[in-house]
Amino acid sequence: MQVTSPPPGAPDVWDALSLLSEVADDLVVGTVRDTHVAWLDRAGGGALHRGVAGAVYGGLGLGLRAASRGLAAVAGTGPRLEARREGRFAVAAVNGLIGDHLAQERPRLAVPMAVRHGGCDVDVEPAALAASFPDARGRLVVFLHGLCEDEEYWGRGRERLGTTYGEMVAGLGWTPVFLRANTGLGLRENGAALSSLLQRLVGAWPVPVTRVALVGHSLGGLVLRAAGAVAHAATEPWTSLVSDVVTLGTPHLGAPLATGVGHGSRGLGRLPETAAFGRILDRRSRGVHDLVAGLAEDVPPLPHARYRLVVATLSRSARHPVGHLLGDLLVRPASAVGRDRHGRELFPGAHVLHVGGTGHLGLLNHRDVHVALRDWLG
Repeated sequence: MQVTSPPPGAPDVWDALSLLSEVADDLVVGTVRDTHVAWLDRAGGGALHRGVAGAVYGGLGLGLRAASRGLAAVAGTGPRLEARREGRFAVAAVNGLIGDHLAQERPRLAVPMAVRHGGCDVDVEPAALAASFPDARGRLVVFLHGLCEDEEYWGRGRERLGTTYGEMVAGLGWTPVFLRANTGLGLRENGAALSSLLQRLVGAWPVPVTRVALVGHSLGGLVLRAAGAVAHAATEPWTSLVSDVVTLGTPHLGAPLATGVGHGSRGLGRLPETAAFGRILDRRSRGVHDLVAGLAEDVPPLPHARYRLVVATLSRSARHPVGHLLGDLLVRPASAVGRDRHGRELFPGAHVLHVGGTGHLGLLNHRDVHVALRDWLG
């Protein structure tokens, strides 16, 4: 696929190096300094030693802050990060980790919620959409990626399977539409942005839209649910076109790994010698925080849509203890199907597909999911 040049305002290598200098000062130098001082206090280190250490770390921090400001001053003149796949990968990962901070402090590096084609944003207006989707059809499958990912993750495993979900649904008479989001933002904020985008997309699409299917991987499934709740409350008409919602390894009731990070930061914070490392874990984005709790009953499903819940386990059998405990290494089965320990279900009557012997990222392009999508959307 041809990748066009990114817009002039897109982040470049100087933006990235400026951010790296800031993070090095804030997290690396600050962490080493605080840990060093804590151990000095524990060992009864003298004031002279503390003074020397403070001067050394202070000089390092001053130099890194100056470098960050200098690099920020020339930002916009260097090679664009998004001109290469590696740069787009880095931008997606950083947005997932600290995207809420970027939106406030470094907006050039914060990605907007957008329709993507050929590695670039597509303006949601009739002419641009017609140019990017010359074979547009009235049935849309909207794909939204997970945390720290972007739309290109949906191509994983193509060399092995020979196809992707997007290519497969196009063969069924649908038009695949891939989105990119700043996954470091909170679910409610991303949900509102997605609802607005989908409303504009439906209104500007080159042909009348008759049906919409939503497919979300991991965090993307939560954002889809949040968008549906926002739109339904505001009676936005795009929701009336949604016939199917497919979530792939989505932690509807939270992800144990994210919970573990929170416990780890609190544990490290109890000792002065490790408190600085706890602050590193606490710097994670609002999007990561939201994975801890997921979305419960206060975000109900769209009443007229069919919900398809795909859950993966490392074990072949869903009943195997390893699969029950670890799920796909990020999401446990009960969370992926929205069933709590009391047996209450978020999606009564939903179709559940178990995919055994695979991990979390394996759901981005899996044979069993191909078969199911053909059945659900055929």
